[in-house]
Amino acid sequence: MNLLDSFDLRQLVNQPTHKAGHTLDLVITKGLKVDIKQVIDTGLSDHFLLLFNIEIIIENTHEKHIVKKRFFDSSATLKLTNILTNQSVYSANYNSEENVNSKVERFNTKVRAAVDIVAPEKTVKKSSSIVIPWKTQRVSDLKRTCRRAERKWRKTKLTIDYEILKVKITEYNNTVRLERRCYFSKIINNNASNPRVLFSTIDHLLNPGNSKECLLSTSSKTCEAIAVFFNQKINDIRNNIVYLPNTKDPPKPQYSIINKLESFTRIDLPDLHKIISQMKPSTCALDPIPTNFFKEVSGMLIDNVLDIVNSSLDTGVFPDCLKTAVVKPLLKKNNLDPSSLENYRPISNLPFLSKILEKAVIMQLNEHLNKHAILDKFQSGFRTNHSTETALVKVVNDLRVNADRGHLSVLILLDLSAAFDTIDHNILKNRLSQWVGLSGSVLNWFESYLAGRKFFVSCGNYNSKTHDILYGVPQGSILGPLLFSIYM
Repeated sequence: MNLLDSFDLRQLVNQPTHKAGHTLDLVITKGLKVDIKQVIDTGLSDHFLLLFNIEIIIENTHEKHIVKKRFFDSSATLKLTNILTNQSVYSANYNSEENVNSKVERFNTKVRAAVDIVAPEKTVKKSSSIVIPWKTQRVSDLKRTCRRAERKWRKTKLTIDYEILKVKITEYNNTVRLERRCYFSKIINNNASNPRVLFSTIDHLLNPGNSKECLLSTSSKTCEAIAVFFNQKINDIRNNIVYLPNTKDPPKPQYSIINKLESFTRIDLPDLHKIISQMKPSTCALDPIPTNFFKEVSGMLIDNVLDIVNSSLDTGVFPDCLKTAVVKPLLKKNNLDPSSLENYRPISNLPFLSKILEKAVIMQLNEHLNKHAILDKFQSGFRTNHSTETALVKVVNDLRVNADRGHLSVLILLDLSAAFDTIDHNILKNRLSQWVGLSGSVLNWFESYLAGRKFFVSCGNYNSKTHDILYGVPQGSILGPLLFSIYM
């Protein structure tokens, strides 16, 4: 009680709340008006039920539960196919001199107009119900059985009905635990070689019910404050970098690149189909059509997309309208203070056309890097058949070899703040040219890819202003991790 008083807290229950006559269930408040009404022995537990009234001011969150959605019914695919057939997006003339920016803008405009006809955007209330994936039909049936047994006991107040209710509740709880265990066991067994799913599952088990979404009071002003904070954070990190004398110029490689990659190879329809099939169904707010639905109707749009991709590869120009990212702030950890901006991580979302184009480029860039063994052989991050495990095996082996020789070992670990976001474009372009051997239209493409990037923060139904990105590679991009490895 003294500890509660020191924090100006009040404990309001002053009568027994347990069958043994102890006050075990408490109502502790600070600055709130609370009226304890009743303490009732319900017979369902050895603890009693506390009923009390409390006066609190509840913020109007109605607006937060309003979202804009498109509803695609079973006939949507056929309707959109008919519209795109009768009114082609644009003539896919592969020799057209029209610049790639105009092609992308016209593609987005036409597709968005067709989607608006098939599935117009509607404002709906966001469902607050929680989906329980392990709630099987047996669980639902047992729950109904418990409800029936409870109603019968409340009506008759017979001891036999009370005992039946306790048996039913025990059976229901045991079944829920079993189904939940089976649900997570199946996920773990089916994803034994997928660390991302395993870690996500473990996090869900250890931190149930916690959301990492932005928990700040959402408004356009809040979004703008977050955007300014993210930008200022990058500027502060870069301003605090201390350059040693004579180290401002990027280092030159100790070898000369004989084999240059001067131009991209145009991709064909089978390659594009493969790229689209491998894409994750994540949709950006800037997309004219949801990605999963785009895959269903991709046959009608494939020629136009192929024309856009090949036009970009030929001209060395990355379309300007694909350079804007939608940033959503997520809490870094569930237990951090959601009111502090520094506890949020910017998660970027890019248009799907951007990812298709990046995928076409990374296939050819990886082929060049692997063919000429340009990447460091001990680079484990973001490489096929490499991982934290291969890095760990190498480090442990080196330590053991040194120990066998009687040598001392020093392990240096560096943690970079906002590593992807603080990349210097001039140094990266120097790496691509001098270390990787990119030139001609290929180097022009990467310079175009990095230049003129923008972002805006989106929380709920609110957005910030658009801000320029002067440093870094796009978070959430396909090329970003590989460019980071080259940069390092």
